[in-house]
Amino acid sequence: MIKEVHLVLKPKQNNEESIKRIVASTLKIPLERIYDIEVVKRSIDARKRPVYRLLTQVYIDESKPKINYLAKYKNVSKGKPVHIIGAGPAGLFAGLKALELGLKPIIFERGKDVKSRRRDLAAINKEQLVNPESNYCFGEGGAGTYSDGKLYTRSKKRGDIQKALETLVSFGADTAILADAHPHIGTNKLPQIITSIREKIIELGGEIQFNSKLTDLSVDNDKISSITINQSNTIEVNHLVLATGHSARDIFELLYNNNILIEFKPFALGVRVEHPQALIDIIQYSCDLETGRGDFLPPSSYKLVSQTKERGVFSFCMCPGGIVAPCATDQEEVVTNGWSPSKRNNPFANSGIVVEVTEKDLKSFDKHGPLKGLRFQQEVEKNCWIAGGKTQHVPAQRMIDFIDNKTSSDLPNSSYIPGLTSANLNEVLPKFVSKALRQAFLNFGKKMKGYLTNEAVLHAPESRTSSPVRIPRDRDTLQHPEIKGLYPCGEGAGYAGGIISAAIDGQKCIEKISEGVKNGS
Repeated sequence: MIKEVHLVLKPKQNNEESIKRIVASTLKIPLERIYDIEVVKRSIDARKRPVYRLLTQVYIDESKPKINYLAKYKNVSKGKPVHIIGAGPAGLFAGLKALELGLKPIIFERGKDVKSRRRDLAAINKEQLVNPESNYCFGEGGAGTYSDGKLYTRSKKRGDIQKALETLVSFGADTAILADAHPHIGTNKLPQIITSIREKIIELGGEIQFNSKLTDLSVDNDKISSITINQSNTIEVNHLVLATGHSARDIFELLYNNNILIEFKPFALGVRVEHPQALIDIIQYSCDLETGRGDFLPPSSYKLVSQTKERGVFSFCMCPGGIVAPCATDQEEVVTNGWSPSKRNNPFANSGIVVEVTEKDLKSFDKHGPLKGLRFQQEVEKNCWIAGGKTQHVPAQRMIDFIDNKTSSDLPNSSYIPGLTSANLNEVLPKFVSKALRQAFLNFGKKMKGYLTNEAVLHAPESRTSSPVRIPRDRDTLQHPEIKGLYPCGEGAGYAGGIISAAIDGQKCIEKISEGVKNGS
């Protein structure tokens, strides 16, 4: 017999023994009749005193059946090839879906494998040297591999989300991600999962080629015909999934220079704010400084939105117990992002606080056509590089000093390893961005008492929230409207916003290709 039981638990009751005892009491049955309990959904309600809210499936007088989440993949060594540019979430999940459908994925990744990337990340942090092809954004697994592994998504199709989460579990992720309201893997655990996915693709006849950058493509009779890798290796293609991520600026320029239709896309830009994690816990859990959140609650997070007179400002990619990371993809720019290890046990909390950027904000960039947002991003990142001393130091400022338009005389400790340089960010960031941020911080201070503090430090800029370019595609076929066989995909094309939504989009593109192959197109 299987029964669903909803539970509201005190933090210290969120463990297997307590849950079993409370379920038995709720159902008024002996403990020994409960063979297994599966937590289907779990969230924290901190509106008053923090409690866990759980939906459980209770197996009475029978055991929970073992579930194999691994999909039925096929050996595709002799299958019809589908070429994929990019080995981020969209590209890798496209590769896995190709295995399911009998297509042979051939994936080209400009960066290095996940293990080799670590040396280049160390070079950024310790020597402030940026490898434009291997960094926090480029390489196996994409930006998500070393940028936290949060699995939140705004997608409304729960079935697609669940399938993507189950796929990650099948390659080594903890089953907790299937139940948690805000699932998270952690930067320390993602690399092994990514490696396992790659090994499965290769084992079954697919290919993944690293240090392989798309440098040109050809179109004949309105159909993709070939691609060039590393300026010398030209390959005939029939179906090309373009899953290059939101930071592959050279790809946008390649399309633009080849007169392939692309469009400006609104995005957001601002700063990455870091507080002491203990302060955020006090605010969110209503605990005191001495006792803190205790051993039974995770580091707390927040989500903030403020509508100023002209535009929205919102939190982005909040990382409890996390690290602010240097995410530049070229030497003469500074970019920040955030990540957390699986335990989220660092002493700081950080989040992007970003401002909406629309086409009307970029009149002075109109000469760049659909690349106007990209050029604006570049200018901001270059200005921050200069303000930081022409290094990977970030220009930084205490929060209240920023509101008061005052350069900070000193800066608090930060998790950002390359280092901070004190600067007045009102003079570094575009005026409309700094104005909106000042108002938003005042509003956030009213919503979260204690958030507005000089213990918080602003790191500039947070500029890679999403792609500033959209590569259009047909809603039904997912192909570029002017080029058959070209499938813009994932975050870089403007159709996803995170690991899970990008993974789902990669799968959908392969499904459309498979339909076409079956129909002879």
